[in-house]
Amino acid sequence: MSDDRFQRIELLVGSPAMERLRKASVAVFGVGGVGGYAVEALARAGVGSLALVDPDRVCITNINRQILALEETVGQVKVEVMARRCLSINPQLKIVARHEAYGADTSAELLGAGYDYVLDCIDDITAKLHLMQRCFELELPVISSMGAANKLDPRQIQVADISATNKCRLARTIRKELRRRGIDQGIKVVYSTEEFRPLTGPDAARRKPLLGSSSYLPPLFGLMMAGVVVQELIGDRI
Repeated sequence: MSDDRFQRIELLVGSPAMERLRKASVAVFGVGGVGGYAVEALARAGVGSLALVDPDRVCITNINRQILALEETVGQVKVEVMARRCLSINPQLKIVARHEAYGADTSAELLGAGYDYVLDCIDDITAKLHLMQRCFELELPVISSMGAANKLDPRQIQVADISATNKCRLARTIRKELRRRGIDQGIKVVYSTEEFRPLTGPDAARRKPLLGSSSYLPPLFGLMMAGVVVQELIGDRI
Protein backbone atom coordinates (compact mmCIF):
# COMPACT_ATOMS: atom_id res chain seq x y z
CA MET A 1 0.00 0.00 0.00
CA SER A 2 1.62 3.20 -1.18
CA ASP A 3 0.04 5.77 1.14
CA ASP A 4 -1.15 4.98 4.65
CA ARG A 5 -3.61 7.86 4.65
CA PHE A 6 -5.71 5.88 2.16
CA GLN A 7 -5.05 2.47 3.71
CA ARG A 8 -8.60 1.89 4.90
CA ILE A 9 -10.29 2.60 1.58
CA GLU A 10 -7.64 0.58 -0.26
CA LEU A 11 -8.47 -2.36 2.00
CA LEU A 12 -12.08 -1.93 0.96
CA VAL A 13 -11.73 -1.51 -2.81
CA GLY A 14 -8.32 -2.98 -3.61
CA SER A 15 -5.12 -1.61 -5.13
CA PRO A 16 -6.25 -1.52 -8.79
CA ALA A 17 -9.30 0.56 -7.82
CA MET A 18 -7.14 2.91 -5.76
CA GLU A 19 -4.88 3.42 -8.75
CA ARG A 20 -7.91 4.39 -10.83
CA LEU A 21 -8.88 6.94 -8.19
CA ARG A 22 -5.34 8.35 -8.09
CA LYS A 23 -5.40 8.81 -11.86
CA ALA A 24 -8.91 10.30 -11.93
CA SER A 25 -9.65 13.94 -12.65
CA VAL A 26 -12.90 15.34 -11.25
CA ALA A 27 -14.41 18.82 -11.50
CA VAL A 28 -16.80 20.23 -8.90
CA PHE A 29 -18.83 23.28 -9.87
CA GLY A 30 -20.04 25.00 -6.71
CA VAL A 31 -18.31 24.31 -3.38
CA GLY A 32 -21.02 25.44 -0.97
CA GLY A 33 -23.27 23.33 1.25
CA VAL A 34 -23.46 20.46 -1.23
CA GLY A 35 -20.25 20.82 -3.21
CA GLY A 36 -17.93 21.42 -0.28
CA TYR A 37 -18.74 18.09 1.31
CA ALA A 38 -18.52 16.34 -2.05
CA VAL A 39 -15.04 17.79 -2.59
CA GLU A 40 -13.84 16.70 0.84
CA ALA A 41 -15.17 13.17 0.37
CA LEU A 42 -13.45 12.89 -3.01
CA ALA A 43 -10.17 14.15 -1.56
CA ARG A 44 -10.39 11.70 1.34
CA ALA A 45 -11.20 8.88 -1.07
CA GLY A 46 -7.89 9.41 -2.86
CA VAL A 47 -9.03 11.07 -6.09
CA GLY A 48 -5.80 12.39 -7.58
CA SER A 49 -6.90 15.55 -9.39
CA LEU A 50 -9.64 18.02 -8.53
CA ALA A 51 -10.82 21.22 -10.20
CA LEU A 52 -12.95 23.53 -8.04
CA VAL A 53 -15.07 26.29 -9.57
CA ASP A 54 -17.06 28.82 -7.55
CA PRO A 55 -17.39 32.64 -7.72
CA ASP A 56 -18.27 33.24 -4.06
CA ARG A 57 -16.62 34.11 -0.78
CA VAL A 58 -17.49 32.57 2.58
CA CYS A 59 -20.44 34.33 4.23
CA ILE A 60 -21.46 34.22 7.90
CA THR A 61 -24.78 32.63 6.85
CA ASN A 62 -22.85 29.69 5.35
CA ILE A 63 -21.69 28.50 8.77
CA ASN A 64 -24.76 26.37 9.50
CA ARG A 65 -24.12 23.99 6.57
CA GLN A 66 -20.84 24.51 4.68
CA ILE A 67 -17.74 22.56 5.66
CA LEU A 68 -15.40 25.40 4.69
CA ALA A 69 -17.33 28.06 6.64
CA LEU A 70 -15.75 28.97 9.97
CA GLU A 71 -15.39 32.19 11.92
CA GLU A 72 -11.86 32.59 10.59
CA THR A 73 -12.75 31.89 6.95
CA VAL A 74 -15.62 34.39 6.60
CA GLY A 75 -14.82 36.73 3.72
CA GLN A 76 -12.29 34.39 2.11
CA VAL A 77 -12.58 32.96 -1.40
CA LYS A 78 -14.37 29.62 -1.14
CA VAL A 79 -12.33 27.68 -3.68
CA GLU A 80 -9.10 28.85 -2.08
CA VAL A 81 -10.26 27.79 1.39
CA MET A 82 -11.36 24.42 0.02
CA ALA A 83 -8.12 23.92 -1.89
CA ARG A 84 -6.04 24.53 1.24
CA ARG A 85 -8.19 22.10 3.18
CA CYS A 86 -7.82 19.42 0.51
CA LEU A 87 -4.05 19.81 0.40
CA SER A 88 -3.99 19.30 4.18
CA ILE A 89 -5.79 16.02 3.56
CA ASN A 90 -3.53 14.96 0.69
CA PRO A 91 -0.43 17.05 -0.09
CA GLN A 92 0.06 15.09 -3.32
CA LEU A 93 -3.34 16.12 -4.66
CA LYS A 94 -3.34 18.04 -7.94
CA ILE A 95 -5.86 20.81 -7.45
CA VAL A 96 -7.00 23.82 -9.47
CA ALA A 97 -9.10 26.50 -7.81
CA ARG A 98 -11.06 28.76 -10.17
CA HIS A 99 -12.68 31.76 -8.47
CA GLU A 100 -15.21 32.42 -11.19
CA ALA A 101 -18.74 31.61 -12.23
CA TYR A 102 -19.67 28.93 -14.72
CA GLY A 103 -21.72 30.19 -17.66
CA ALA A 104 -22.04 30.19 -21.43
CA ASP A 105 -19.06 32.53 -21.71
CA THR A 106 -16.76 30.47 -19.48
CA SER A 107 -17.95 26.96 -20.37
CA ALA A 108 -15.41 26.17 -23.08
CA GLU A 109 -12.46 27.08 -20.88
CA LEU A 110 -13.76 25.50 -17.68
CA LEU A 111 -14.69 22.20 -19.35
CA GLY A 112 -11.85 22.22 -21.84
CA ALA A 113 -9.46 20.19 -19.72
CA GLY A 114 -11.72 17.15 -19.91
CA TYR A 115 -12.64 15.26 -16.78
CA ASP A 116 -13.48 11.74 -15.73
CA TYR A 117 -16.49 13.11 -13.86
CA VAL A 118 -18.26 16.43 -13.29
CA LEU A 119 -20.32 17.35 -10.23
CA ASP A 120 -22.92 20.06 -10.67
CA CYS A 121 -23.53 21.75 -7.32
CA ILE A 122 -24.51 25.13 -8.79
CA ASP A 123 -27.44 27.11 -7.37
CA ASP A 124 -28.14 29.30 -10.41
CA ILE A 125 -30.64 27.48 -12.65
CA THR A 126 -29.44 29.04 -15.92
CA ALA A 127 -25.84 28.04 -15.26
CA LYS A 128 -26.93 24.65 -13.97
CA LEU A 129 -28.87 23.86 -17.12
CA HIS A 130 -26.03 24.99 -19.34
CA LEU A 131 -23.52 22.83 -17.49
CA MET A 132 -25.75 19.76 -17.63
CA GLN A 133 -26.42 20.27 -21.33
CA ARG A 134 -22.75 20.77 -22.22
CA CYS A 135 -21.66 17.71 -20.24
CA PHE A 136 -24.34 15.69 -22.01
CA GLU A 137 -23.20 16.96 -25.41
CA LEU A 138 -19.52 16.38 -24.61
CA GLU A 139 -20.30 12.93 -23.16
CA LEU A 140 -18.74 13.92 -19.85
CA PRO A 141 -20.16 11.88 -16.96
CA VAL A 142 -22.09 14.28 -14.74
CA ILE A 143 -24.15 14.11 -11.58
CA SER A 144 -26.28 17.06 -10.54
CA SER A 145 -27.69 18.19 -7.21
CA MET A 146 -31.37 19.05 -7.12
CA GLY A 147 -33.08 21.00 -4.34
CA ALA A 148 -31.81 20.46 -0.78
CA ALA A 149 -33.33 23.65 0.66
CA ASN A 150 -36.47 23.75 2.82
CA LYS A 151 -36.21 20.04 3.59
CA LEU A 152 -35.31 18.13 6.74
CA ASP A 153 -35.79 14.38 6.22
CA PRO A 154 -32.56 12.59 5.19
CA ARG A 155 -34.45 9.31 4.63
CA GLN A 156 -36.00 10.67 1.44
CA ILE A 157 -32.79 11.42 -0.44
CA GLN A 158 -32.42 9.37 -3.62
CA VAL A 159 -30.19 8.97 -6.67
CA ALA A 160 -31.91 8.59 -10.03
CA ASP A 161 -31.90 9.61 -13.66
CA ILE A 162 -33.46 13.05 -14.06
CA SER A 163 -36.33 11.43 -15.97
CA ALA A 164 -37.30 9.36 -12.90
CA THR A 165 -37.42 12.14 -10.31
CA ASN A 166 -40.59 13.14 -8.51
CA LYS A 167 -41.81 15.57 -5.83
CA CYS A 168 -38.81 17.88 -6.29
CA ARG A 169 -39.66 21.38 -7.56
CA LEU A 170 -36.21 22.03 -8.95
CA ALA A 171 -36.04 18.65 -10.69
CA ARG A 172 -39.41 19.33 -12.31
CA THR A 173 -38.14 22.62 -13.70
CA ILE A 174 -34.87 21.03 -14.84
CA ARG A 175 -36.69 18.15 -16.57
CA LYS A 176 -38.89 20.58 -18.47
CA GLU A 177 -36.01 22.78 -19.58
CA LEU A 178 -33.80 19.85 -20.56
CA ARG A 179 -36.59 18.43 -22.72
CA ARG A 180 -36.66 21.75 -24.57
CA ARG A 181 -33.00 21.13 -25.29
CA GLY A 182 -33.67 17.62 -26.57
CA ILE A 183 -32.51 15.80 -23.43
CA ASP A 184 -35.07 13.44 -21.92
CA GLN A 185 -32.77 11.24 -19.86
CA GLY A 186 -29.16 10.29 -19.32
CA ILE A 187 -28.25 12.68 -16.49
CA LYS A 188 -27.92 11.33 -12.97
CA VAL A 189 -29.13 13.47 -10.06
CA VAL A 190 -29.39 13.45 -6.28
CA TYR A 191 -32.77 14.68 -5.07
CA SER A 192 -35.30 14.35 -2.26
CA THR A 193 -38.91 13.19 -2.41
CA GLU A 194 -39.72 15.23 0.70
CA GLU A 195 -42.38 17.86 0.15
CA PHE A 196 -41.11 21.44 0.08
CA ARG A 197 -41.59 22.89 3.58
CA PRO A 198 -43.16 26.36 3.82
CA LEU A 199 -41.08 28.95 5.66
CA THR A 200 -42.30 29.98 9.09
CA GLY A 201 -39.85 32.73 10.08
CA PRO A 202 -40.16 36.51 9.59
CA ASP A 203 -38.57 36.28 6.16
CA ALA A 204 -41.45 34.14 4.87
CA ALA A 205 -43.53 37.24 4.06
CA ARG A 206 -40.99 38.58 1.56
CA ARG A 207 -41.84 38.34 -2.12
CA LYS A 208 -38.69 36.31 -2.71
CA PRO A 209 -37.81 34.90 0.70
CA LEU A 210 -34.49 33.27 1.44
CA LEU A 211 -34.66 29.49 1.46
CA GLY A 212 -34.17 27.63 4.71
CA SER A 213 -31.40 25.06 4.98
CA SER A 214 -30.36 22.52 7.60
CA SER A 215 -26.91 21.51 8.78
CA TYR A 216 -27.17 17.99 7.35
CA LEU A 217 -29.33 17.83 4.19
CA PRO A 218 -26.96 19.70 1.80
CA PRO A 219 -23.94 17.79 3.16
CA LEU A 220 -25.74 14.49 2.63
CA PHE A 221 -26.51 15.45 -0.95
CA GLY A 222 -22.81 16.15 -1.49
CA LEU A 223 -21.67 12.95 0.18
CA MET A 224 -24.07 10.89 -1.89
CA MET A 225 -22.80 12.55 -5.05
CA ALA A 226 -19.22 11.76 -4.07
CA GLY A 227 -20.22 8.17 -3.31
CA VAL A 228 -21.73 7.71 -6.76
CA VAL A 229 -18.65 9.21 -8.41
CA VAL A 230 -16.20 7.03 -6.46
CA GLN A 231 -18.16 3.87 -7.23
CA GLU A 232 -18.28 4.65 -10.93
CA LEU A 233 -14.61 5.66 -11.10
CA ILE A 234 -13.51 2.33 -9.63
CA GLY A 235 -15.87 0.42 -11.92
CA ASP A 236 -18.39 -0.52 -9.25
CA ARG A 237 -21.44 0.53 -11.27
CA ILE A 238 -24.66 1.36 -9.47
